[in-house]
Formats: sequence, C-alpha cells, structure tokens
Amino acid sequence: MPTDIVMPQMGESIVEGTITKWLKKPGDKIQRDEPLFEISTDKVDAEIPAPASGVLQDIKVAEGATVQVNTVVGTIASDGEAPAKAAPAAEKKAAPAAAPQKAQPPAPSPQADGASAAPPTTPPAAAHEEDEHARSSPLVRKIARENNVDLSQVEGSGLGGRITKQDILAFIEGKSGAPAQASGTTDTTSVQPGEDSRRSTAASASAPAPRPTPAPIPGDLVPLTNMRRIIAQRMIESRRTSAHVHCMFEVDMTRIVNLRNKLKSGFEQRNGARLTFMPFFVRAAIIALQQFHIVNASLEGDGIRYHRHVNVGIAVALDWGLIVPVLKNADELNFLGLQRGITDLGERSRNKKLKPEEVEGSTFTVTNPGQFGAVFGLPIINQPNSAIMGVGGITKTPLVVTDKDGSDSIAIRSVVHLTLGYDHRLIDGAVADQFMAYVKKTLEGWGEDVG
Repeated sequence: MPTDIVMPQMGESIVEGTITKWLKKPGDKIQRDEPLFEISTDKVDAEIPAPASGVLQDIKVAEGATVQVNTVVGTIASDGEAPAKAAPAAEKKAAPAAAPQKAQPPAPSPQADGASAAPPTTPPAAAHEEDEHARSSPLVRKIARENNVDLSQVEGSGLGGRITKQDILAFIEGKSGAPAQASGTTDTTSVQPGEDSRRSTAASASAPAPRPTPAPIPGDLVPLTNMRRIIAQRMIESRRTSAHVHCMFEVDMTRIVNLRNKLKSGFEQRNGARLTFMPFFVRAAIIALQQFHIVNASLEGDGIRYHRHVNVGIAVALDWGLIVPVLKNADELNFLGLQRGITDLGERSRNKKLKPEEVEGSTFTVTNPGQFGAVFGLPIINQPNSAIMGVGGITKTPLVVTDKDGSDSIAIRSVVHLTLGYDHRLIDGAVADQFMAYVKKTLEGWGEDVG
C-alpha cells in the first residue's frame, strides 16, 4: 500500500509551507529518512526526509506551490508495487517503441553521424526535435539555440526529466567555467574574514547537492523566493516598529589577534573545533549585557520585558538569503561552548537542518558584515530585540598608542569597527555608548581563558 508524503508542521505557529525543490523524481528509489524535498516556511528552510523506503510513485504538489500542513504532496510505493507515474510524455503520436518515458536515454555523442542509429519511422532530426519539445519550454530552447547547446546533452531535473531554465543555465555555466558538474556544487571560495565559520566546505555533505541559483537573464521578471519575501516583510516591519539609532566604536583587537594566532592550532587539536573571532565578540557582548540589562530587554505593550537569560541571535549569510539562528542561554556557556554552538548553528543553517524553535527567542543579535570586507554596517534590529551589534572587518592600521609612562607612539594595530543599532524608544544614547564602551574595554583587555 502506498505511503503518503505530507507537508510537515514545522512548529506550532506554522500552518503552511512552500515546496522549493524535489530532490527525487518519480520512479527514483528512496530510502527511509533520505532527503526527499525541500520546503520553505515563515521560520526556516528545511530538507524533509522520506517517511518510508520504496519508489517515489508520484508528485502531487509541484515546486513553488504553497500548501497547508498535512497536505499530501506525493506518494511512495513499496518495492514491487505499481511503478512510478511517468511524466506526461508526448501525447503526440510517438513511435510504438518509445513507450514509457522514465529517465532519458544516454545522451548521444555530439554530432553523431546517425549511421549506426536504428531506422525509426520518423527522420532522426524530426524525432530529436519532437523530443526536445516534449522535454523543454520555448524559453529553454531559445537559450539553447543562442548558446549552441544540444538539449540531448542536458539532464533535466523537472518532472519526467523535463529541462528547466535552471538546468540549461547550469549546463552552460558548467561548460564555460572550470570542469565542474552541471548538477552544481556549493561555493566554498568566499573569504572568511576573521576566519569566522560562515561558510562550510561540508555544506553539501548529504544527498543531492542543491543546484546553484543561476544569474537572472537581463530583462527577466523573477518572482521573490519565500525567504526573500519574508526578509523584505520583516525588514520593513522593523523599520516601522523601532526608532533606529546607531553608534560606532573603534576597537583595538591586537591582543586578541595575537592570542588567537598563538592558540588556534592547539585549540583545534584539543577540542576538534576551529578557533574563530566570533566567540570573542559574542562573549564580550554577553558580559556587557549583564551590566546593562536594558539592552537585553524588549518592549511588550506598555511594559518592558527584562529577560533572565541572554539568547544570542547569530546572523548567517546564505547563498539564498539570511537567517538568524539563536544560541539559547548563551550567558551560561563558556568560551568553548560558544565556539561550538556558533559553528553548529552556522553549519546547520547552510545544510537546512534547523528546527523552527532554533530561530526563535533571541534577546540580542550579532551580525558580521565584515566577513565580506565591510569596514562597518548599520544593521536593522531583529525584532523583538532592542539592539543588534554589527562586526566590521579586522584590518591593520596605524594607530596612536599611549605607553604606560604616558608617552605616545604610532604603531600598526589590528582594528575592528563595532556598530550598535538600538531602539531609541527603549535605550538612550548614553546607555548605548556606555554599553559599547564596556564591550570595547572587554575586548581590548581580554583576560578570559579560551579553553
């Protein structure tokens, strides 16, 4: 008896989800708990595992469709049951031999002479053209013609092997770039300022790697993704809700840079985790938040909620958007615990393994525009927080240094610019400045054991 695949409920407040990608096609064999499709909700993007082993019999909800939770989106047949539904193959009359359309036959070698082909009832060119029409849209065929691409060489990821716009663009990109696979790989070449673990080379460790989003063709009207739509909505809501003000402090990170350079090798060997700069910033913020409780508070109606713990939101930049997983009770973690927690949240954000409750409940947020080379940023507050700290890039610069005897000198120092975006309805400028001065003092005089 077939097993129904349903849209899961990813949290109590979530009532619907959008299927963003099917990782299998009808007819594919699947194992229980193997990633089957990807969804996007108001909280997280996630990979959904198969509820049973067998063969994907059919897909009832196409990519891009939004449905209520518990809606049946497909079925799995156990081995030995009816085979998978074939995609609506050409209803045009086809040669009797070309009956079920499952996977495409192996692509013929380019410019095959046709001497060895079995004589079909239709001329090879006509049959080839008919197959192209069955497997592609006019836009795909137009792109193929403009780039001299033989569509028989392109593997389709749509239902029944249909070639999508993404398939043809990824194929063209693969031919023009390095010898990469057309199916796409995860970009791991971006710089990691401060060696913060924002991107992981293990991002595509499980199941089929997601196909990279191709650059839009000039003139295209591309619909917003679910995540981009939610980001846009929340950014506007935050601007309308909070009275945004920013202050910026310059911090001498030389002491921490030297300490990290000295300890990072042993730290990794002992703990199995890389030593990045982010835990230093998060720990300094926590120490300051424990002194200035209002910065860790939030407005509730006509009252102020002073939170018992510091739940730090860590903004993670993804190839397809931005997400802010939350390190709960971060004030109870030591330095090693912070490093492990930050790394874990970053990796699971990129691998779509977060649970809805892991992106809820933050009381303060840290974001790192410096990872892309920004000197500083003016971040928008992550509601319902009252403040967000932006971390710029760490750069070497000449700085006036006052020695113990009071004399001044110019030295090359490692400097970072930290920005605090705060809600002026709740936090006064003097308090914000005192808070950041405390963060600066903690970082410049770092004395904690890093484990």
